This record gives sequence, C-alpha cells and structure tokens, in this order.
Amino acid sequence: MRSTEHIGIIGAGIVGLAVARHITLHRPGTRVTVLEKENRVAAHQTGHNSGVVHAGLYYRPGSLKATLCRRGIGLLRDYCAENGLPYEEAGKLLVAVNPEDEARLDDIERRAKENGVPGVTRLGPEGLREIEPHAAGIAALHSPTTAITDFVGVAEQIADDVRRSGGRVLLNTPVIDLRQDHDGTEVLTGDPKGERVIHRFDRLVLCGGLQSDQLARMAGGAADPRVVPFRGRYHELVPERRDLVRGLLYPVPDPRYPFLGVHLTRHVHGEVMAGPNAILALAREGYRARDLRARELAQTLAWPGFWRLARKHWSVGARETLVSASRAVFAAQARRLLPELTTADLRPAPAGVRAQALGRDGGLLDDFHVDTHGRVVCVRNAPSPAATSSLAIAEFLYDNHICNGSGY
Repeated sequence: MRSTEHIGIIGAGIVGLAVARHITLHRPGTRVTVLEKENRVAAHQTGHNSGVVHAGLYYRPGSLKATLCRRGIGLLRDYCAENGLPYEEAGKLLVAVNPEDEARLDDIERRAKENGVPGVTRLGPEGLREIEPHAAGIAALHSPTTAITDFVGVAEQIADDVRRSGGRVLLNTPVIDLRQDHDGTEVLTGDPKGERVIHRFDRLVLCGGLQSDQLARMAGGAADPRVVPFRGRYHELVPERRDLVRGLLYPVPDPRYPFLGVHLTRHVHGEVMAGPNAILALAREGYRARDLRARELAQTLAWPGFWRLARKHWSVGARETLVSASRAVFAAQARRLLPELTTADLRPAPAGVRAQALGRDGGLLDDFHVDTHGRVVCVRNAPSPAATSSLAIAEFLYDNHICNGSGY
C-alpha cells in the first residue's frame, strides 16, 4: 500500500473513528477521510449504549468477539488513562435466580477462564450480597474488571486525534451512492444545502452500523446478511434510589439469543440504568416507539430470515413487547435481580437501537463479521462488544483487510 493513498471510512461511530485513527498512526502521510451523515460523531449505537466495557465473559473462545474484546479492553483502558477519560472498574455480578440459571453459569465461567478474563469468582447467596447488598439470587459470577466509561467522550477524543493527525471528519455528509472501478472507489455524498460531491478513494472501509448492509450492497456485497434493527428500551432509577446498585447487575443470559436481558448498570456520571429489552424497531434509527419508516419496515418484513426468526421465537417477541409497553412489567423483570425495586423507582430514559445482522436462514449472526469486495472493506456485523473492542477491531481490520485487501 502506497503512503500517498487516500482511504475513506463511512461512519463516525467509535469503530469507524478508531479505524481512521489507527491508519493515521501507522501509515503517516496517508490521507484519511471519515464521512458521517449526522451533525456529530457517535450519533447512533455508540451514543445509545450502556457504557459498559465488557471483560469477555460470554463469548465463544477463539471467536473474533472473544479475541478482540480481550485485546480491546486493555487498549481502551490505556487510552482512557492517557487522555484523562473516565474509566472505572465497577465490576459485574451475573446473578442466577433459579437452578437453570445456575447450570448456565458453569459454561459462562468456563468461557471466561478460556478467554483469559482475570479475577472471575463463583459466589453463593451471601457472597453476592457482600458485593451488591440489595441483590438476590442463588449463585453469581463476579467479574471485577468489567468497567464503565463514556463512549461518546471516547469517540470525540478519537475524532480529535484523527483531525490532529491531518485526517478529516466530514459531518452532515450522507452517502448517496458509491461505485468501484479498476483505480479505486467513488463515493457520492450530499450536504444540507442539497449539493452533491464526489469523493475518490483508493480504499474504502464501511462502518455504517445500522446502515451497514445497505452500504455493502452498494459496494457489490450480497444481500445476506440483512440488518434488522432491535429497539432497546431503558429506564433510569430515580436519584434517591440509585444506592440500590453499586456496580453492574446482570441476569444469566439465554444462550439462544444475542440479547442479555434487562440488567442494571451504573454510569460514570452517577446514573443507574435499567434495560434494555429488545423488540423490533419500526425504523433503522427508530429510537422512539412512534418512529416509523414504511420503506425500512417493509425491507425488514420482506426478508425471509425475519419470518423464520419470528416463527421460532414469537413467544419471546410477545413477552418483550409487553415489557416495552408497561413500566410495571419492566420493573417486574428487573425485580428478579433487585427485589426492593418498585415501579415508582423507575423513570423513562432514551432508548437504543441495535444493528443485528440476520441471515436468510433466520439465524442471528453472533460473531463480528467482515467481508471485502474489491477495494471496499465491509463491516457487516459489529454489535456489542464492538465499543469495548473498537481499538482492537481497528488493528484487526488494518492488518487483515486494509493493508493487504484480503478477506477473512
């Protein structure tokens, strides 16, 4: 790769920005431009998550998620320390409330140890209450190095790094189309005034999150997998009840689903959030229940994989819809971990939308997924723990896709 090449990144979430920063650090002189359709960085998944820096408890050993999460947490911890950003090892309790949960803890504990997660400890009822006095359960797994940070602040700092290194972060620059030829890639963008601009790149990296499949199709990628947006509703503990939770309190996840269930997380600024649940969003960026984009919903409903998923898990979908619609039901879910919690202890908080890649066969993609089409690298699936792993994902993309253009 020539040092004079111009590399473009579409998407100024934390992953896209981390890729841009890595290139500027390791290929001085390379021109780097990030294109972002919103008026700020970290506007979507990066800015709507729980702020948890995951230690790598759940992920299949040897998977990209496991490998890049463990590498990423160290890089992120050091980056926050170097730049004066908040980073607190709040610790996570994974609480079993019944024998089925307790049996699942065995597999999670095994995975955590194989992934090299430090300090993981199995606890009984008394031990878990020493860490979280208001929690209840028959057993728990404690991860003391699971941390919290401000991912928006991290993304903004990374964007500043890119600019200081000579790179550009162009906001209010939505991508309209792109095409490849033998010399590179042309990207057509718009601006708030309606003017259109053509940007030419030698290599392009797509980190579009909720729009990743649409961008990949423009680059010549397959329709499979399709991004299906899942809206996650949050509630916040009222200030006078924040002392119910010291750190991070999670249920034992059901391995059939990529969602962790309603959990309680303390943020670096003091708030304690409960959630999210997971229901189908009616728009890719549908953060409110009333947000509906007919064309995007039609695309979801036309995808064969959606109906295969719905037929298999319709009862879970119905339950999650009820949890989303009723604060009392939401509180009841959280009360499985925190018996003292009442409906009055919760108030509505902003929701998030997860970009979940769904195969034509109805299978939810569990691992990170990247493919390459000519000179375009497409990040097709990067859900949690992508924020935790972002600096390591940037390394991986640079070493395996950007430098040599090979697939994985």
